[in-house]
Amino acid sequence: MQPASYHLEHTWSPEGGPNGRLTFTLINLSDAPLTGFSIVYTSLTRVIDTKACENAVFLRRNANFHEFAPPAGLSVAPGDSWTFSVSGLHRVAKHCTDGAKSAYLTLADGSHVDISISDLLLEGRVSEPPPVLLPEGKLDQPFAIQPWPAAIDVKPGEDFPVALFAAEGTDSASRKAVATAQALFQRLFPVNHTPFSLITVPQGRALRFVERSALAKEAYELAFSSSEIVLAYSTDAGRLYGLTTLAQLLDGARREPGKFRFPIAGTISDQPRYGWRGCHLDVSRQFTPKDDVKRLIDILAWLKLNIFHWHLTDDEAWRLEIRAYPALTSTGVLRGPDEPLLPQLGNGAEPVGGFYSQDDIREIVAHARVLGVEVVPEIDIPGHSTAALAALPDLTDGQEAPESYHSVQGFPNNALNPAIELTYEFLGKVFDEMVELFPSEYLHIGGDEVANGSWLASPMARKLMEQEGISGTFALQSFFLKRVKAMLTERGRKLSGWNEVAHGGGVGTEGTLLMAWEKPEVGIELAREGYDVVMTPGQAYYLDMVQAEAWQEPGASWAGTVPPAHTYAYEAEGDFPDELKDRLKGVQACIWQENFLSRAYFNRLVFPRLPAIAEAAWTPKAGKDWQRFAAIVPLSPSL
Repeated sequence: MQPASYHLEHTWSPEGGPNGRLTFTLINLSDAPLTGFSIVYTSLTRVIDTKACENAVFLRRNANFHEFAPPAGLSVAPGDSWTFSVSGLHRVAKHCTDGAKSAYLTLADGSHVDISISDLLLEGRVSEPPPVLLPEGKLDQPFAIQPWPAAIDVKPGEDFPVALFAAEGTDSASRKAVATAQALFQRLFPVNHTPFSLITVPQGRALRFVERSALAKEAYELAFSSSEIVLAYSTDAGRLYGLTTLAQLLDGARREPGKFRFPIAGTISDQPRYGWRGCHLDVSRQFTPKDDVKRLIDILAWLKLNIFHWHLTDDEAWRLEIRAYPALTSTGVLRGPDEPLLPQLGNGAEPVGGFYSQDDIREIVAHARVLGVEVVPEIDIPGHSTAALAALPDLTDGQEAPESYHSVQGFPNNALNPAIELTYEFLGKVFDEMVELFPSEYLHIGGDEVANGSWLASPMARKLMEQEGISGTFALQSFFLKRVKAMLTERGRKLSGWNEVAHGGGVGTEGTLLMAWEKPEVGIELAREGYDVVMTPGQAYYLDMVQAEAWQEPGASWAGTVPPAHTYAYEAEGDFPDELKDRLKGVQACIWQENFLSRAYFNRLVFPRLPAIAEAAWTPKAGKDWQRFAAIVPLSPSL
């Protein structure tokens, strides 16, 4: 790769404005003078006072996209630089990832060229490195199981079997289950010794399967002896979870024999704490290739998580192929300097796209089903719809002022208009195709972060509100979502959404599952209103949040600092009154990818917090132990 012809350094200082000042220095590393250009950078630290800049001219902003021009006539000679600053920021910078994610120049001839860029530096003081977040840990029992089982009473052996093999007479379904567990292990740990065999293995141990209908549907029991292991189960899920536990036990004993052992006697009786044990992945901000999605699902299965919540659309891109509307995955995914969707976080001079074909979807859903993971798709409506509206402009009210409202992320007029009948025709066709692709009980429709003031400048929306006798954005949103819920009911699906679905009157509580993300107290409020709830508060379960206060600690910070110990200790039941606890259906991790520009970044923030949430979802409160968790979690796979 050739070095960039231009480089950008930038610093943040708490001085110079209400939320500090960003100072940028563009260095010309080319062999020619630089004139007649503009500079674009993308950043979550947005400029809101467009006049508060020095030695530059603000040109435009679209959400995280910022464009500036130098003073008239400026020429940057080879080896020289140009410095400008902006101080009209919407928030203070707290971490090195609060700076520019990408940058490029638009040259005098209209062409675009990428700029290399360094991390944001803290001006005026030394930035401390991030602290150690995971202790060495301490084991009370020498077994590598995660999440920790509900009940364990086993004796460690002095050695371990070469492999576990299906006993003679094992039925075909159980042999297939062994093959599934073996394949899962080999995908996650390709250089590790496989724990299973489908033939008798000398120095191995026989594995006998017993179907026991009295066990709960996801429960299993393991009975160990020197000659065999008996795995009892009532469903395919319980059988696979038992095999996963065995794989973890044997892998840990083999990898670290001085630390972990394999049982020689005793029993493990296990079942999950919650029925909904989820992990969400946003693929709109940054596209995640199909194979990485499948690997993440493998990791969920290894951690006994059973829901993959797939956030497929947002302002930045629509990633789901809908054959009735091909523009959604052409115009609606392409971000670039000359595209209808401008570059956002991490995008530069080259256009970027990416979507999942319907064949991709079927492959991923089938992959997950084999592992006992249900794929719950999300299209985020009515807000977060910039990409859909760019692809299908007929869904807008042409009489609505173009920037009459902005979302919290800064996107103008980004919500589907409830007063346009074509909106419902569009959604009906989308739902029809989604129902064919996703067999999940729920379809997630978002419903979050609709800006207060949305649609109020739309003559069509005002007319509808007058006809229906409703006023305000959220009452209109409730009208819209009630129609959406009826559409899903007609198609045999239930509605899931974020907690704001309850705003403005909400929707019927029967068959509705809402996710409490803004703060833990919201979950209790939703339960009081009669909604079933999944707890996924940003303050504990959002895996894009920073894990320490240090400047060099990467991540977002709107929900505070979320170290792994806090994620592990958080109790979703919290202050839920006893009479409302049946409304709490489970917990979920959320992976929002605004900042996730590399695999290393993903792994740095997601692990070990995802295994921590998995243990909170499975293990009884009394069985949780942070020191034990910390000792075992380094064995976990990563992306």
